[in-house]
Amino acid sequence: MLTKDQLDRLRADIDFSVELGGRTLHLYSTWGIFSPREIDEGTRLLLDHLEVAPTDDCLDLGCGYGPIGLALAALAPGGQTLMVDKDFIAVDYANRNAARNRLGNARAQLSNGFAQVDPALRFDLIASNIPAKVGKELLAILLHDAWARLKPGGRLYVVTINGLRQYMKRNLGEVFGNYDKLKQGPHYTVALAVREAG
Repeated sequence: MLTKDQLDRLRADIDFSVELGGRTLHLYSTWGIFSPREIDEGTRLLLDHLEVAPTDDCLDLGCGYGPIGLALAALAPGGQTLMVDKDFIAVDYANRNAARNRLGNARAQLSNGFAQVDPALRFDLIASNIPAKVGKELLAILLHDAWARLKPGGRLYVVTINGLRQYMKRNLGEVFGNYDKLKQGPHYTVALAVREAG
């Protein structure tokens, strides 16, 4: 049986610092959010292969406590970065981490995919570490909605477990008309699809 002190330590915010987006970010997280103690392998692989312009408007889809979105905001100080998650605890931590790191161009909101995102917003870049268990139905919705929310020439970057690689290749090809495998690591694959102008 855990003592009160041990339980209090478990309930306390997890607090760590990490180099992301060319700067040191100081992050809070908590148990129950994905990868709470460190940046996971898939997220790191994704961030290593993003190309971000300084004025890009970005969306982090399924932000957790915010590592991808905050890195995007740091890399695109002249743009706005929106982080969305269906977990209200994750959204709370992502907003706290944006404030803690003085990234005034980043904010998080509750949304199931794009469902609660302002329909008028369009993005230069959408990035997502897609969970393996999201299901093919929701994945289909997310890919179609991402295409619809990108500006012409906008880019969708996704990282998935290698087991979803062929699915992503086929479906990104169908929705976007293109697919580029940027990197395949031992466990994860980073892919890029572009909303072509016109």
